[in-house]
Amino acid sequence: MKKVIKIVLALVLAASSLGAMAAGDAAAVLASLKQRIARDGRTAVWDVNTTTQDGQLVVYGTVGTQEQKDAVTKELNDNGLAGCDNRLIVLENTVDPGKRWALVKLSIATCRVEGRHAAEMATQAIMGTPVKVIQLTDEWARVVTPDGYISYVPQSSITFMTAQQLQAWRKATRYIVTTYDSRLVTEPKGDATVSDLVLGNILEYKGKKGKWLLLATPDGRQGYVPQTDVQELSQWAQQPFSAQLVESTARRMMGSSYLWGGTSTKVTDCSGLAKVSYFACGIILQRDASQQALTGMKIAGTDWRQCKLGDLLFFGNNATGRVTHVGIYLHDGYYIHCSGQVKINNLDPADPSYLYDPISCSRIDGQVGSTGITWVRNHPWYF
Repeated sequence: MKKVIKIVLALVLAASSLGAMAAGDAAAVLASLKQRIARDGRTAVWDVNTTTQDGQLVVYGTVGTQEQKDAVTKELNDNGLAGCDNRLIVLENTVDPGKRWALVKLSIATCRVEGRHAAEMATQAIMGTPVKVIQLTDEWARVVTPDGYISYVPQSSITFMTAQQLQAWRKATRYIVTTYDSRLVTEPKGDATVSDLVLGNILEYKGKKGKWLLLATPDGRQGYVPQTDVQELSQWAQQPFSAQLVESTARRMMGSSYLWGGTSTKVTDCSGLAKVSYFACGIILQRDASQQALTGMKIAGTDWRQCKLGDLLFFGNNATGRVTHVGIYLHDGYYIHCSGQVKINNLDPADPSYLYDPISCSRIDGQVGSTGITWVRNHPWYF
């Protein structure tokens, strides 16, 4: 009997050891998968854990998309770990189908790193920006913006839509604000404001009265805007790249103050200034400077004299290569950036306005369509 007990115990211990090995192997496999598809926590939800139960490998936790969950099963199967019990919760599947899409309904909406008003501001989203809703918590919606950035926005700042309603919006006649700022008013030449408007806001066309267009916000508020302040969206989206427009947009913000997370003409941070300036050309950049630095055609920081108008300059820790700041190159070493305020400095140490040495530079011109740089006209959430 003692011999039988010893054998049973040995088998149990062996099974336990094999189970631990399987969980360990799975963790290593999934760590590698994370580096490929969910490396950046700013653009991916990934809380994946492994264990064993009754000798079976179990994967549990939370991911953002069904594609991620399916990728976990496939990756384990491909690495000889088939038959796992995949219990991952997919955030986007927890949202009611009627609320899985939304449009920002305010001229500028504040997006935070957590679902509370005291949390740090992560970014901003402007009126008419389509967002994918992946989680609802009380008064907050966790959303993905067209650049892939994940943040929390108050539900009071957006209008929820079904996929079908978003499709109808994509096919509707829409206008985009092309001036620095404007107003939607109740009557042509009137002074009663329906909403303030900023560069890049998108509204739906409802009619025309003389030189004024009747437009509607995503939540249905209607008002008039001068025709000179807007352009039909599909026409605007076909514009070619213009470094001069990037420059003029950035210069229009000269002197405006710095705000961490700012991404609009009202107030901006350094990477927000680059995003706003390029969006005026119909181009979506990544949200943060460290993300933008990974895109475009690379130019060494020491070769900044090869830069041309519109190139992005990245600054930070030269020893580690960590990027913390971005500016837009102008000419002769001059660049515009937001550091305390939107201002102009020079890269040449001999110039009185010298400030900072760039770690690297990126050329966006000619690179639209490559990773992290997208034409609005080619983004499926807009068209």
